[in-house]
Amino acid sequence: MANARLRAVFMRGGTSKAVMFRKEDLPAKPSDWDPIFLQVMGSPDPNGRQLDGMGGGISSLSKICIIGPPSRPDADVDYTFAQIGVHDTFVDYGANCGNMSSAVGPFALDEGMVTGPANGEATVRIHNTNTSKIIVARFPVEQGALAATGDIEIDGVGGKAAPIRLEFLEPGGARTGKLLPTGRAVDEFDIKGLGIVKASCVDAANPCVFVEASAVGQSGDELPDALDRDAVFLQHMEAIRCAASVKMGIAPDLDTARRMTGIPKVAMVSGPRAGRTLSGREITAADADIWVRMISVGQPHRATPITGAICLSVATRVPGSIPAQLSNANGPIRIAHPSGVTLVDAGVSISADGIAKADYGAVYRSARRLFEGNVVYRTTE
Repeated sequence: MANARLRAVFMRGGTSKAVMFRKEDLPAKPSDWDPIFLQVMGSPDPNGRQLDGMGGGISSLSKICIIGPPSRPDADVDYTFAQIGVHDTFVDYGANCGNMSSAVGPFALDEGMVTGPANGEATVRIHNTNTSKIIVARFPVEQGALAATGDIEIDGVGGKAAPIRLEFLEPGGARTGKLLPTGRAVDEFDIKGLGIVKASCVDAANPCVFVEASAVGQSGDELPDALDRDAVFLQHMEAIRCAASVKMGIAPDLDTARRMTGIPKVAMVSGPRAGRTLSGREITAADADIWVRMISVGQPHRATPITGAICLSVATRVPGSIPAQLSNANGPIRIAHPSGVTLVDAGVSISADGIAKADYGAVYRSARRLFEGNVVYRTTE
């Protein structure tokens, strides 16, 4: 065994953190990446802490981003996202991370992979290879890099930073090829212990399954720690996720769906209500248009994943869907989550034959370069 080193950057993007690699620094065969990524994150860890790596013991802190030259003419860079399991050896390339998408443009500019103004606004067209979708990132630049300060505050992240606008163009069908993979705004699933449960299966930015909180015995304002202790609730949500995965055509059967822990994401939603955030701040019924509690890789999120927020915003524009029935948004959509409120927007058009099409989804995030240098991993050479 010997130690090897790889050039890397550690960045925060939105409410997530990831180790960022230039594709040129990684082995030529993507099949050789997984063992490296698992070591870098410190997985698998039966203790769930990833102390032997860069991970933080939860899904939002166990991520890898690979940035390389564009493979299509309408993009400036290619971006591949990998979700790394905490307890297991699963490396999932099946979906994108919207939060980390906000770090890709500034990373590419810092690394000299794209050009931008010395001062002003940079625009970076990002091809996410996981979903084959284009994301346009716009952000302020000072002295050739992402502005060090700004006025945007993100719930779940302390302080203020420069705003990064992410525009997900035509996000529908990111994984399945259809905004509504089942062809319906609402489906019914027979779930052991619950009976018939109605859910909306929507594929925009990332495929997600939305179920009303009351259908799974919740009020909708529960905080992550309480949900994490509710084993029955988590089992029910996983059963819904797996059943929807098969129905959406993502997995061929339930066994495969259980192994594909990253997608689809599953969430419970509720209408405007009063509740508190993780910091104890009160959110009133007038502060948000819809509430969400999202689960990824079996863990309740402490904030809303951005691709999940984009998917939810699109879902609220789909006539008849469960989010559309619960939301009272007329303009931009305010999504309440455990860390606060996220503002998003979306456009959905309906064709003459009644087919819904997602035109766009947009959100504001922030990002920061935290560390640069080399990560160390072991090789058998």
